[in-house]
Amino acid sequence: MAESAAPIAVSGLVRRFPGVLALDRVSFDVKEGEIFGLVGPDGAGKTTLLRILSGLLDASEGRALVAGADVGGESAAVQNQISYMPQRFGLYEDLTVDENIRFYADLFGVRREEREQRAKELLEAAGMSPFRRRLAGQLSGGMKQKLGLVCALIHRPRVLLLDEPTNGVDPVSRREFWQILYSLQLAGATILISTSYLDEAERCHRIALLDRGQLLFCDTPMALKGILAGAVVAVTAPDPRAVRDGLAGAEGVTTSVLVGDGVHLVVDDGPRRIPELRQRLAERGLAVDEISLVAPTVEDLFVSVVEAQRGRAKA
Repeated sequence: MAESAAPIAVSGLVRRFPGVLALDRVSFDVKEGEIFGLVGPDGAGKTTLLRILSGLLDASEGRALVAGADVGGESAAVQNQISYMPQRFGLYEDLTVDENIRFYADLFGVRREEREQRAKELLEAAGMSPFRRRLAGQLSGGMKQKLGLVCALIHRPRVLLLDEPTNGVDPVSRREFWQILYSLQLAGATILISTSYLDEAERCHRIALLDRGQLLFCDTPMALKGILAGAVVAVTAPDPRAVRDGLAGAEGVTTSVLVGDGVHLVVDDGPRRIPELRQRLAERGLAVDEISLVAPTVEDLFVSVVEAQRGRAKA
């Protein structure tokens, strides 16, 4: 078995499909007890990367070590140390919550006594203790995801691989799901999670920004926000989409993104551009509640970086 100081170590990983380069020499590592986020749009390569790390897909080139084992040649050793939760976890909807847990515990060879204690702890943490006899098919979307996580954790994996586990889940269930992840991390688990929710990226210790198979940046959310070129101006308005369209092509504005009830603009010079933006909107008859400088978010950085990358590709 290969040795690695990090629970996950990826070096020069390449994956080709016919006519598509899904991963383009991706390299990073995940530290012990870290929540590490993979962030990127659809088609960025997140699922492909997780499937390689879980041993379900072979890499075309490069090397991936998970829990000290090479996933390319020691997949059996990897399987005993990890748990992979794909976007559509394989719950059996005609089985109860307890029966699903028992099924996955049997797959991982968890003894009955340990399974009962572990299931009790996990269900309590997930707030699902009252629903042990409910059919999985009768659970809400958020509860199904939490049950999937319970099943994935029943054998106490060292490394947890999660592929967009909160996609389509309501905000309350998303928050509860993350509370469970924090408790797992505090207990020593290493978690690699992909997400399309950029606000979730803020909750990770470190994140990797992926686009079209390439790793653009990898660092803490705070450090990444510090590399954003320019300032961020927030415009709150009754019609944010009209504001965004009205400011398209404005001098000094590099990117714009809808955020809640407003628009975030990355500009070259905040104090200078704010009066110009206000005047431009007034000339177009667009009402504005407030225009102000704000701290950048991961979403501001990601949109700016991706648009710049794609602009260079077209040049």
